[in-house]
Amino acid sequence: MNLENKSAIVTGASLGIGSAIALKLAEYGANVAINYRKHADEANMVADKVRSYGRKALVVQADISKFGDAGKMVEQVVSEFGGLDILVNNAGINWDTVIWKMTEEQWDTVLDINLKGYFNYIRHVAPIFKEQKHGKIVNVTSINGLRGKFGQSNYSASKAGIIGLTKAVAKELGKSSVNVNAVAPGLILTEMMEKAPENVKEMALQEIVLGRIGLPEEVAEVVAFLCSDLSRHVTGEVIKVDGGQYI
Repeated sequence: MNLENKSAIVTGASLGIGSAIALKLAEYGANVAINYRKHADEANMVADKVRSYGRKALVVQADISKFGDAGKMVEQVVSEFGGLDILVNNAGINWDTVIWKMTEEQWDTVLDINLKGYFNYIRHVAPIFKEQKHGKIVNVTSINGLRGKFGQSNYSASKAGIIGLTKAVAKELGKSSVNVNAVAPGLILTEMMEKAPENVKEMALQEIVLGRIGLPEEVAEVVAFLCSDLSRHVTGEVIKVDGGQYI
């Protein structure tokens, strides 16, 4: 895959799947803007690794749930890199509890970051991609957006919303030769997953047909494919990266 001279934004790129995506895009030739909210040291470490590939890196602190923050980041990236070709919406949180105990704050916070945050960035890059008549948008969702999960009504709703958003925007931007797709990971070995209770991890592992937990790099490879010209005739798709967990 060749992403030489392409410029990308990856949200939530300081840790986990996001950092793996940023590094994979750089490995294939892209300059990468790394968005973070809290983990400045980790974001700068990712940037250093991007630069080790001989690529440009830009670290930007932005609250993706804020429309203005997203717009300022997009403007900064276009100015620094001289353009924009790729948007990977990855940042997200979970705040789990059963629906009869869930607070309005838990619901609103998860939806604002996981779903509105994706809209914010898409809204700001869409005119750019539409005018230049090319661009790649990849949204990271979850298999729990396809099936729902006990104790995650807010998270599942946000991830299901991302799937609907992906399909609608794919239709809207298709005539401008912009590809819009989503990847839906299952259980992936990230910092967040490592903090989960052992019984929760074991239950999830029992669902996985391939019998092992996925790696962030394996999600990143699929994202890189969707960002490359190899996927030029793929749009509106949701690709599961879950070792068969959804089956």
